[in-house]
Amino acid sequence: MSKYDVIVLGSGPGGYVTAIRASQLGLKTAVVEKESLGGVCLNWGCIPTKALLKSAQVFEYLKHAEDYGLKVKDAEHDFDAVVKRSRGVAEGMSNGVKFLMKKNKIDVIEGFGTLKPGKKVEVDGKEYSADHIVIATGARSRELPSLPQDGKKVIGYREAMTLASQPKKMIVVGSGAIGVEFAYFYNSMGTEVTIVEYLPNIVPVEDEDVSKQLERSFKKSGIKIMTSSEVTKVDTSGKGVKATVKTKKGEEVLEADLVLSAVGIKSNIENIGLEDVGIAVDRDKILVNDYYQTNIPGYYAIGDVTPGQALAHVASAEGILCVEKIAGQHVEALDYGNIPGCTYCAPEIASVGLTEKQAKEQGIDIKVGKFPFSASGKASAAGNKEGFVKVIFDAKYGEWLGCHMIGAGVTDMIAEAVLGRKLETTGHEVLKAVHPHPTMSEAVMEAVADAYDEVIHL
Repeated sequence: MSKYDVIVLGSGPGGYVTAIRASQLGLKTAVVEKESLGGVCLNWGCIPTKALLKSAQVFEYLKHAEDYGLKVKDAEHDFDAVVKRSRGVAEGMSNGVKFLMKKNKIDVIEGFGTLKPGKKVEVDGKEYSADHIVIATGARSRELPSLPQDGKKVIGYREAMTLASQPKKMIVVGSGAIGVEFAYFYNSMGTEVTIVEYLPNIVPVEDEDVSKQLERSFKKSGIKIMTSSEVTKVDTSGKGVKATVKTKKGEEVLEADLVLSAVGIKSNIENIGLEDVGIAVDRDKILVNDYYQTNIPGYYAIGDVTPGQALAHVASAEGILCVEKIAGQHVEALDYGNIPGCTYCAPEIASVGLTEKQAKEQGIDIKVGKFPFSASGKASAAGNKEGFVKVIFDAKYGEWLGCHMIGAGVTDMIAEAVLGRKLETTGHEVLKAVHPHPTMSEAVMEAVADAYDEVIHL
């Protein structure tokens, strides 16, 4: 039986990063993967979706070339080629992880891994042992009882990335990051898209001002939005699909070629041996302490199978922290209140910290500043004036409580707020940090100036 210091079950952005950091720390490491290195993120999630969205963005530019003084005749898209490019990007990234495994001398064990008592993992009949076993098996598309996925007419994100042909009409159920990203992509390609959201606002985890702006932008681009609505049943017996939607006004039947179910994720914790080992689970999540140890010594869990935010960068951070603790390094528990969230539709959304509503509910006396991109020179020159930056500060101490952005390229801007909050930066310090002009990022400084009644360009 092969013996390791660390075995990682799953090779997504949590698993493969954990394995690399463990190897860097001098631990003999193996990773178990049943499908493709890189997991969902690299193969079916974060990376290939961004490739699809980039194609949609380029197509949008071509369609509006005249706005930039350019002439492009009869711009067309090739749906198959767009999908093919996305798959190529995913394959390249997965191959990159293979290279990293070799470079860091990590053994890749292919097959379905099952946990065994006594710090062992069984893969296709063969047992491996380790002093430390890290569970990083991720998650998959969640299915609702009223919306069972058949992979053809009712699909999840995975099928949405590789459709054989472009649908004329699509219903997207759920308006979290996955839902709105695919809604934007297919709408840009010419599909008639309807979003059905159970809660009163789309992208419901975001600040309400951001949700309202995205709804305006989406409606302007032709996407139909139904909030406070629920798909109660689907009929797939005909050529397409008929979805019965319960709204405040009553029931409505929508017809489309297919329905994309984007109602969240389900942890991959079945049949991996948790019960045999005695690892504690609550509401579909493996229970862990601040350093990702389960209730059974020698077994750890990170990423989507644990209660933290189900985001790739969270899984990576958790994995690194986990193995650094195993290696005896001094580490601090992750601050889940300072995790950025990004959504890559157009306009993009990025946020960190408290929303205005959350801050008020906590009884904090706040200062709120907002700077619209319509007042930004760079945004005007780029032809991307939709959206704004919104900042929230504690009025008494100047603590940066939250930052919420919607607009072009904001996912590349949010790190300023994350770093500022990590360093306990005050509003005054952000104001006095000179931002370059003309840039989209100076909108952060302007929003802070607005909060402190010092805004110049409004």
